[in-house]
Amino acid sequence: MSSKIRILVPIKRVIDAALKPRINKAHNGVESKGVKFSINPFDDIAVEEAVKIRKNNKDLVESIHAVSIGPSKAKDVLRTALAKGVDTSSLVDVGDTELEPLAVSKILKKIQEEQGSNLIIMGKQAIDDDAGQAGQMLAGLLGWSQATNASKVTINDDFTAEVEKEIDGGIETVRAPLPLIITTDLRLNTPKFVTLPKMMKAKKKPLKVVNPADLGLDLENRLETVSLEEPAARKAGIKVKSVDELISKMKELKAI
Repeated sequence: MSSKIRILVPIKRVIDAALKPRINKAHNGVESKGVKFSINPFDDIAVEEAVKIRKNNKDLVESIHAVSIGPSKAKDVLRTALAKGVDTSSLVDVGDTELEPLAVSKILKKIQEEQGSNLIIMGKQAIDDDAGQAGQMLAGLLGWSQATNASKVTINDDFTAEVEKEIDGGIETVRAPLPLIITTDLRLNTPKFVTLPKMMKAKKKPLKVVNPADLGLDLENRLETVSLEEPAARKAGIKVKSVDELISKMKELKAI
């Protein structure tokens, strides 16, 4: 094992969390033209945590590298990560192709091998597909331990990590040696706002563009979206004056 911690942070460019997605005219996806994109909120938390870990463990952490898999415009979210304190970054330019979690995991494995990373911190899910699978699949491909849905992370001098996550009725704590994959939950931290001067300085930091064809991977999707529809509008409810009336109405609706 390396005598230093090299952190890899995968991040995704998604439709801004404050916006309500709209189905496109073809009804096979979400409308992406003319809408604001931002860094996936869970990935933003992962970036913040990576920077925080280095701040608290200056002698242990050697570098932080961010990677995004997406179109050329994803350079924007990488620049944001660089402005927050990430050292270097790379973009695997797949254009507008939406890759499935397995393909994403295969690419991240290649990037991990290139960077020599021994700690991967990533969002537990992306808010566009809500798959929540890439972290677990990547751990399987690498043969690494994983700690999911982290609400608190502590890195120890002996290259072990203690990770807390919220469960029904309490807190679960796991301890594992590096190499390790950690996926982040909302309550892990609050990402800081990036100032304009930091964004300007980030433009001088390394951002490498990778051609997916050079990785030698099968990235073909195995699923096809046949149709996407808005959920049916809910009917207005009614008020009843007694339990007997409630039971009567439920019988009418064949609910009981």
